[in-house]
Amino acid sequence: MVTGMPIHHRVGHAGLVGWRKKLADLIAPRAPIDDDEVRAFIGGAFFVLSVYYVVATIVRAVRR
Repeated sequence: MVTGMPIHHRVGHAGLVGWRKKLADLIAPRAPIDDDEVRAFIGGAFFVLSVYYVVATIVRAVRR
C-alpha cells in the first residue's frame, strides 16, 4: 500500500489496468490539472462503471 496517497487516489489508480492505464497515461500530461489527479479521476470513473455494470447485471438476474 502506498502511504500518503488519499484513498480516492488509491482506488482510482487501482482501476487503471491494460488499455485504461494507456488511456490515462495519454490524457494526463495534456490536462490542465495534476497528472496524478487526472489518473485517479479516470481510474475512479472506470471503477464506478464496473461496479454499476455488475450491480445492474445482478439486479436483472434476480428479477428474472
